[in-house]
Amino acid sequence: MVNAPNERAGRRIQSVEIAFTVLDAIRKNDRPNVTELADELGHSKSTIHSHLKTLESQEIIVRDGDGYRLGLQVLDMANDVRSQVTNYDVIVDEVDDLADETDEIVQFGLEEHDQVSYLYKARGNQAVETISRAGRKQPMYSTSLGKAILAYFPAERQEEIISNATFTPKTPKTIMDPDDLFDELETIRERGYAIDDEENIEGLRCIAAPIRNGQTVLGAISITGPVSRITDDYLHGELAESVQRAANVIELNTKFS
Repeated sequence: MVNAPNERAGRRIQSVEIAFTVLDAIRKNDRPNVTELADELGHSKSTIHSHLKTLESQEIIVRDGDGYRLGLQVLDMANDVRSQVTNYDVIVDEVDDLADETDEIVQFGLEEHDQVSYLYKARGNQAVETISRAGRKQPMYSTSLGKAILAYFPAERQEEIISNATFTPKTPKTIMDPDDLFDELETIRERGYAIDDEENIEGLRCIAAPIRNGQTVLGAISITGPVSRITDDYLHGELAESVQRAANVIELNTKFS
């Protein structure tokens, strides 16, 4: 598990941490009530009740029957996050086009807090269903998106992310050794794209290409499909060309600061 940035930054405010754990619990459960939240989070009902009332007063959550749900203001915040991403509309167009072209899952991700976060996802006509969605995070070492981004980070940033990671086997094929990961990052730079060969989810193969400008890395775009369709020849041939072409289009239409 990656160390959270606030653990490295020094002093933390406990009440804020509790508030965010409450929000996360509400997000993951169906309209939990005070007692359910207190039991799950290990705090007293009075503490949870105080945080719920504060969050409700700020219109972040809504009372729904006996329980609570996230408010629409959270959706408004999410839209603001998207608008802050450089050329989000270009990214959406290319992801949608690539999903139509390949009939598979196509995703765009970027690095946040030493992990890869999905920004946008599109499904082609033959795409398998996966749990990934906008906002979900995954390890950088086990995903093609994460490795494609990591490969083009400056050496110091690579070292920082890899040294802070606890390598956990997502599947029997997950990279577990930092030296092996560094070797793979070198291979990615040589060929221009990254592979996830059933390293994050058994039965799925992914290929990703970075969107970059020198040492600036905006993110990466990936194609995901079942091993039954994504053969070696298809992966390293047609799909490699397609994902790199889409990445190049995004690069050409992106204004880097």
